[in-house]
This record gives sequence, C-alpha cells and structure tokens, in this order.
Amino acid sequence: MGGSSADGEQPGRQAVNALPFDSFVREQRQSLLAFLRRRVSSEEDAQDIAQESLVRLIRYREHAPESWSSLLYRIAINALNDRARRAQTHFQHDHISLDEHAHGLVSNDQDHEQRIANLQELARLQQALLGLPSRCREIYLLNRIEGMSYTEIAKHCGISVKAVEKNISKALALLRKKLGDRGQVE
Repeated sequence: MGGSSADGEQPGRQAVNALPFDSFVREQRQSLLAFLRRRVSSEEDAQDIAQESLVRLIRYREHAPESWSSLLYRIAINALNDRARRAQTHFQHDHISLDEHAHGLVSNDQDHEQRIANLQELARLQQALLGLPSRCREIYLLNRIEGMSYTEIAKHCGISVKAVEKNISKALALLRKKLGDRGQVE
C-alpha cells in the first residue's frame, strides 16, 4: 500500500478532481442541450451529441476548471461538424446510377428544333429590349427582372411613380410593336 496507484496518480487525487468535474457536467448539461437543439433537427440528435461531447470532455478533466466550459462547447461544435460531414457522405449511398435505370426515364428536354426556336425567340426579345430607349429599358428591367415595385423603382431612379408607369407603358407598347403577334409581352 505504497504512495501511488497503478496509473501513477496519488491515491484519492482522481476522486477529489471528479467531484468538481461531475458538478460541472451536471450544471452544464441543460445549457449544452439548449445550444445543440438550436443547431440540429431532432431531440435525439441533440441528446446524442451532448452525450458524445461530455464523454470527450472527460479527457480534459485534469485541466483548469475555468477552461472546461470553452472546451465543452468547442467539442460540441466539432461533434456537430463531424456529424454533418458524415451525413453528407452517407447521401452518396442513396444515389441511383442512371446508367442502370435510364431506360425507364422520360426526358423533359426539348427536341432540337424547339430549342432552336426558343433561342431565336430569345434573340428577338433581346434585340427588342436593346432597341428601347435606355431609361425606358432600365425601368422595364428593374420591374420585370429585378422584381422591383413601381414605388421602389421611383425611389431608385429619383423619379415619380407616374413617370415609372409611363415608362413601363411605353416599353410595353414598343416591345409589342417590335415583336408583333408572336411576342407575348406583359
């Protein structure tokens, strides 16, 4: 019954250090769970990661008690990241090879003639838009492409809402004229 245990520690030292560490773990468990619940989709995942984090923290129980909290949350964040990486790689196994199953798939692609017709129509529309007066084109595109309201455009351009309305009307009339019956402009 000498002065040290089999692992080289003083007798009773581990038991003395275990008391503050055990108290810390009990005190931190609920706040750790709350932290994890905000970052994962299920209660079960939060519980699992909390348990894993607390188990990993045991390795650091001999460190200064002031460092336990930051260590615990760093361990928890690392566990979250590890879980996310594992989940990402696991999705690879859910993929189906198209080579094996392609015969039953219907293509949503347009045929070559339809693609050419669409590209030609797009080129006509682009030419018509480029033919608009610059201010009129800018206002039309802010509304139709950027999704801005007339009020937002007025503020953006430093003009009245009425001026925006007039420019939109002018753009629509010019586009209808340039595109004819085939161009559906709204």
